[in-house]
Amino acid sequence: MQSKSRSAGFTLVEIAIVLVIVGLLMGGVLKGQELINSAKVKNLAQDFRTIPLYIYGYQDKYRALPGDDLRAQTHLCTTAACTANGDGNGQIGGSWDDTVTATPSEAVLFWQHIRLARLASGATATTDASYLPVNSEGGRIGVQSGGAAAPLGVQGSHVVCSAAIQGKYIRQLDTALDDGSPETGSLRAGSSVNGTLTAVSAANPLDDSTPYVVCMGI
Repeated sequence: MQSKSRSAGFTLVEIAIVLVIVGLLMGGVLKGQELINSAKVKNLAQDFRTIPLYIYGYQDKYRALPGDDLRAQTHLCTTAACTANGDGNGQIGGSWDDTVTATPSEAVLFWQHIRLARLASGATATTDASYLPVNSEGGRIGVQSGGAAAPLGVQGSHVVCSAAIQGKYIRQLDTALDDGSPETGSLRAGSSVNGTLTAVSAANPLDDSTPYVVCMGI
């Protein structure tokens, strides 16, 4: 009897099935990543939507700006001085990224005032390591008054800024909150080098993998 050897290998049908499975897996991975990115953008957008509510809620309750409240100790403290008063000039003094010092700026006191007013959760002691808030990317969130010194030239009475946001999220974030362009409108992005912000522009284009500071006027 003459034996015939049969070579082992994949048929075209088997290869086609494998390719279909690989394609489905890749599609699932990409879709999953898209959902993760979308969730991150929603979290970042929520910060910009929530902070104005804190400001309006505090104004409605005490007829003053959080951080700037000249009678904050009267409004918020029950037995002893639990916070510092602002100067009552109608502006949130200081910069959105100010750090905690022995005499905190109004931009730093802002968080203490809204938390003591029970408008927001979080540490009320400035000495607490978690006192200064961060976004879902770990970047600092802050608020300050607008005007000529507003970061990135955004317009508004107040400015909310959020740091360490990658470029790949910014267009989606801008579309959700503004005009879709991080170069124009009430929401703008800028790169930070040694504390100096440079706005995104034709000369400084948005890069997907680069972290930026995003500021919005309110």
